[in-house]
Amino acid sequence: MLNDINQKLKAILSEENIVRNEPLAKHTTFKIGGPADYFVTPENKDQLKLVIQVCTESNTPYYIIGKGSNLLVGDKGYKGVIIQIYKKFNRIEFDNNIVTAGAGVMLSRLAREAAEHGLAGLQGESGIPGTLGGAVAMNAGAYGYEIKDYIKSATVISQDGELLTLNKEELQLGYRTSIVQKNSYVVLEATFELSSGKKEDILEEIKEFDKKRAEKQPLEFPSAGSTFKRPEGYFAGKLIMDAGLRGYRVGDIMVSEKHCGFVVNVGNGTASEVRQLISDVQRIVYEKNQVMLEPEVRFLGEF
Repeated sequence: MLNDINQKLKAILSEENIVRNEPLAKHTTFKIGGPADYFVTPENKDQLKLVIQVCTESNTPYYIIGKGSNLLVGDKGYKGVIIQIYKKFNRIEFDNNIVTAGAGVMLSRLAREAAEHGLAGLQGESGIPGTLGGAVAMNAGAYGYEIKDYIKSATVISQDGELLTLNKEELQLGYRTSIVQKNSYVVLEATFELSSGKKEDILEEIKEFDKKRAEKQPLEFPSAGSTFKRPEGYFAGKLIMDAGLRGYRVGDIMVSEKHCGFVVNVGNGTASEVRQLISDVQRIVYEKNQVMLEPEVRFLGEF
């Protein structure tokens, strides 16, 4: 199967855009993950559609990543094709207060460029270490801002290879969910309608959010961001702290001492250590509070 897919990928992509047995630790913010059979970087939407079509028709598993945040890849890697949508899909266009950006645009860059144009609404996204495609899929947000608040539409590719443009209502954006996730769509780009504001004020708000993150989040260690979803009526980090788990370790994986909602890699941690720590935290928090924490981090590959 893999030999067959190899020839088909070579017919679509340049040789430098196809890497065999690529360690995914190089492409995740956790710095963890075994090799992918294939790691490919399409340069445009036509190549992307063809790669997905080839994978689908040959029953080869594939998975889309951006910067690799919010993702834990197993130590044994991924049997299939990892498709990265990142630097090749990083266009941003402004038309008055309408902004259209490619799925590979980093959220920090998008928020700052919008601010430079005197456009507000994306400040809360500025410190999230991911790309726009993943942010739309999970309706990412922070500090009272969410993608759903300002998005107008998103262009996606369906599993059948169909190009769809979905408006805000059709995207069904909720807390860390969307129709993109539910239907395994691939985001190509998104359009936002932002509000006008004073450039200096918007940049100052971004600066304040960045300062808060630096003070409260363990940015000095590799992590996948917030490890658990917020349980209704609670804060995951406080539940973990109150359960006495601040600094709890499994090997080189630790509950952050700075913010208990983060699980960090303090050395050469493994995916199996992360899974064990998450399981321990879920069990202990449930025993103490009868609240089952649900991971926000996505699990991929073989553990």
